[in-house]
Amino acid sequence: MVDIIRARGDYSIAEYIDSEKGTVSRELYVNPDIFEQEMEQIFQRCWLFLGHESQLPNPGDFIVSRMGTEEVIVVRDRNDNKIRAFLNSCRHRGMKVCRYDEGNALVFTCPFHAWTYDTTGSLVGAGFYNRPDASTDTLPRENWGLSEVAQFKNFYGSLWATWDPKAPSFEDYLGPFAESLRHCLQSSDGEDNGLEFFTPFQRHRLPTNWKVPGFTSVTDLTHTAMTHRSSQAAGLHQDRGQGKEKPTIPFPQEKYAIGDHSLGHGGMCTFYNQAGVPQYTNEWFEPGVDDYFRDATERKAQKYVDRVMAPHGWGGGHFAIFPAVMVDSWRLRWYHPHETGMTERWTLSGVDKNAPKEVKDAVRHYSERFNGPIGFFESDDMENWNYVYPASQGARARKLDYFFRNGIGHGKYDDRLPGVIVNGSYTEEAQRARFSRWLAFMEAKSWDDLYPINKSSARRIW
Repeated sequence: MVDIIRARGDYSIAEYIDSEKGTVSRELYVNPDIFEQEMEQIFQRCWLFLGHESQLPNPGDFIVSRMGTEEVIVVRDRNDNKIRAFLNSCRHRGMKVCRYDEGNALVFTCPFHAWTYDTTGSLVGAGFYNRPDASTDTLPRENWGLSEVAQFKNFYGSLWATWDPKAPSFEDYLGPFAESLRHCLQSSDGEDNGLEFFTPFQRHRLPTNWKVPGFTSVTDLTHTAMTHRSSQAAGLHQDRGQGKEKPTIPFPQEKYAIGDHSLGHGGMCTFYNQAGVPQYTNEWFEPGVDDYFRDATERKAQKYVDRVMAPHGWGGGHFAIFPAVMVDSWRLRWYHPHETGMTERWTLSGVDKNAPKEVKDAVRHYSERFNGPIGFFESDDMENWNYVYPASQGARARKLDYFFRNGIGHGKYDDRLPGVIVNGSYTEEAQRARFSRWLAFMEAKSWDDLYPINKSSARRIW
């Protein structure tokens, strides 16, 4: 049954979250039975991020991405130029049909028995297929193509997919966060789908449960002062230039921690209280880079002269899309579970696709210094994440709950993002929203129990 997990006896999955105390059992992070249920209940249903179209500029280009614990091939077809995604597993005996991270291919041929698939996923050949003694008339090729995702979406250049044909549209899945994602995928001058992302992208493993970074990264506003203390003390936030200048004309805005308990999305948020864009301030050491971004900001200001920017992005904070995608205006980070205590983090760093080479180089160099396991900032987080799992899985440790009560009961709905609760900047509202949606997925029998959301009866557990 989907609502029963064997851990410390027979527990309903809901019993691991105490809404009155504001606590979550460590079993959610260390129990392999719960992990397996997550792979079935969440990662087989949710819309998951695969990559960006700039990684596939030419017909035949492919990348190998992941959906939960499984690899998928994302490929641009050679005939219709359409991007599709398939499970990286031969239909004959299950061997990987693609063993490269990226490249360009005419076909994908399984190295086991030479079953061969074209860029539409169709089976076009097999070993000894034309020999009369192979009885290949018993192989109906039209029925044995690669397993394709149920739904695929190119959203302003970002690529998403779900295995569940009953899942709502991607836009409905995003809800009020759709415009925020669109905003983050604009170039710095406000052009839709205006970014490209550097390749090869950063990828590294973390010996921790996927929810440790996936449910706290970009939603944990209290960790910076301590976790990144060394970076702050060294002034490394000034790495791009002389440090952020104070704008001569302050832009009216409000900052909150937010969470949508019905959809699971949330994070840091800035609401802009007037049309237009904030004044650009110098940030870069490299000559000419500030000039480029200042001109781009002026062009964006003209486009937004009568428009208010969507929350998030371009100085407005970053947010999480359930289950484990973190969105900024200059990078996309997402977490792939491998097993209970092993997670991969992938990072795509973006830049205006029409920017000159010197600007792209400056942004790329900054991203390399900032992100990744040897970056001056992100490595601080990984130091914590790497120790959380081993320190939580012992017989005594796993009996102790995690605390998520900060700010509980103080949040309010805000019409600027319908259905989203806003709370103090240093509360844990966003984490609680993610656990609300996590529990809904873990208990649901299908998408019929998850969407459409009946706002009058939506389950808010905190």
